[in-house]
Amino acid sequence: MPAGTIRFWAAAKAAAGTAEESYAAATLEEALDAVREQHPGELTRVLQRCSFLIDGDPVGTRSHETVRLAEGGTVEVLPPFAGG
Repeated sequence: MPAGTIRFWAAAKAAAGTAEESYAAATLEEALDAVREQHPGELTRVLQRCSFLIDGDPVGTRSHETVRLAEGGTVEVLPPFAGG
């Protein structure tokens, strides 16, 4: 299973109480499910409004279950932005 880093920005960082943590997941959906489990409450609500970058590329409207994560990759959890 690929392992990498999730970086939280803005409201997601405040809700998670950390700037980053590790993931071990094959897809973005799996990684976010693990984050929700570790940080129930406010972060779960914030994630519904966030945009995501995977290794610098916007996820956009793609289904999170179809977004594959790479070994050593980075998931950026950002406030919503145009094109995200």
